[in-house]
Amino acid sequence: MLTGALAFSLVDFDGFYATVKRANDWILSSFDWLFSYASFAAVCLVAWVALSPLGGVRIGGPEAKPLLSRWNWFSITLCTTIAIGILFWGAAEPMFHVSAPPDYAGVEPHTDGAAQFALSSMFMHWTITPYAIYTVPALAFALAHYNLKRPYSLSGPLSVVFGKVATGRAGALIDAVGLYALVAGVAASLGAGVMTLSGGLEASLGVYDSVWLRFAITAAIVLVFVASSVSGVQRGIKYLSDINTKFFFVLVIFVLLAGPTLQILMLGAESAVEYITKFIPRSLALGERASDPWMRDWTVFYYANWLAWAPVTALFLGRISVGYTVREFILFNLVAPAGFGAVWMTVFGGAAINADATGGALSAALDARGPESVIYALFNALPFSQIVIAIFIFLTFISFATAMDSNTHSIAGVCLKNVKPGERRQKAERWIKIFWGALVGAVAFTMTSTTGIDGVKMLSNLGGLPGLFILICMGAVIIAMRVSWLAEIRAAAQPAPGAFVSGK
Repeated sequence: MLTGALAFSLVDFDGFYATVKRANDWILSSFDWLFSYASFAAVCLVAWVALSPLGGVRIGGPEAKPLLSRWNWFSITLCTTIAIGILFWGAAEPMFHVSAPPDYAGVEPHTDGAAQFALSSMFMHWTITPYAIYTVPALAFALAHYNLKRPYSLSGPLSVVFGKVATGRAGALIDAVGLYALVAGVAASLGAGVMTLSGGLEASLGVYDSVWLRFAITAAIVLVFVASSVSGVQRGIKYLSDINTKFFFVLVIFVLLAGPTLQILMLGAESAVEYITKFIPRSLALGERASDPWMRDWTVFYYANWLAWAPVTALFLGRISVGYTVREFILFNLVAPAGFGAVWMTVFGGAAINADATGGALSAALDARGPESVIYALFNALPFSQIVIAIFIFLTFISFATAMDSNTHSIAGVCLKNVKPGERRQKAERWIKIFWGALVGAVAFTMTSTTGIDGVKMLSNLGGLPGLFILICMGAVIIAMRVSWLAEIRAAAQPAPGAFVSGK
């Protein structure tokens, strides 16, 4: 289906775009409420699990030993889930909200109220809720695969609730839907990354942003993440994620200290209060929010993108969690990365808002050259701008390669048959990883070279819809595990050492 859609876009792009736009509009008008309610339910479900007896269960059984240190676990999880998103949107998104806050917010553009609304929206889109969307299917898979000995597939945990209905051809269909969702979501994120890199090369080297430049960037990223994935999880993503996470922290500290530190922290604290006090009405789109297109254009767009990544990414996140308890799983898959997201958005969002307030340079960059140029306008307002831009370009490139590395492992695992718990994973066929890498790159290039940020948003929505229904089913699996399968989960035998590690 994906290759057919790609061929359609190459033969008749206008017809393809019209078809995709109609599908996108239908998704938004029909399911926007379900995106919001399911995402909020994921938050509630994770909190319930953490406080329940299921929280004390060890993934893999009572004697299971962790195969990753806590630092490696955190860095791999962070880089797998965060991808390029925070790099692209950290400074750009608040400019949209400060310049044009929705009517229901009740604030005027470019005011203190608009700044607080903008940053609290960043918390809404990049902290607790998105990571709950990841945590639910990842936890369902981890317990089903390691403790209940279900197959390495999306259909494996679903068989806990749906039995044989989720196996055989139906299971293959579920896996195919998950792969489709991932490709759409990953292509959307890759598109944002390509736009960020092309904007950076234009800002630092004066290279004109063209279709051919975007093609070259896309091809380079695909080559790196496929090569890293083929090298194996220990030699590839573990190394990349360690470097990536350290660079993240260095960049955050630099911007915080180089910018107006006190103003950034004060705005972050005020926005955090607004985020907490309005979390429920914003999560459920209550009141005037329900009819405001802003909710669909932003909040639903973000949740759709996270949902597109979540099903297949869950296989990887669950696979590396063996040996830790469920509460530790929630800590490292939700609390810690969400906390980092809050810090990042406070620093970059707050610095961008303050820099724009003094001269409007960032809003001008957004209007003139698009969202991909905003982060570079921010760096130009800070010291050592050319050095920082060079580091940021490198970080953007490595970030997506790191995130897609893990998902390529999961994709190959789903495509390969007969991989059972306790077995050493088969060495994934290189052509599978190359094929999926090329397909992701082709879809991303087609949309970003023709429709820009609108194409990125549509890809997110198209991939998020199947991910939405998979999330709902995975939530049912976790409830069933707590209610009916707790004894079996607790008594699980330890998997064979190294069972999940490929390329070791």
